[in-house]
Amino acid sequence: MLLWLLVAFILLSASAVLYLTYGPLRTASNVQLLRGIAAVQYAAALVLIAARLTGRA
Repeated sequence: MLLWLLVAFILLSASAVLYLTYGPLRTASNVQLLRGIAAVQYAAALVLIAARLTGRA
């Protein structure tokens, strides 16, 4: 159960960062870095989901 809460928090965080990069921070100089951070967070969430569904976590 705790793993699902962690996954939900990671997805929420990544979505918030992505929203900011396409909204208020779209003109920031480091917007590509922030989008990269969001992509890494989504990838981490996918790895956790896959580990849980395959029984490795």
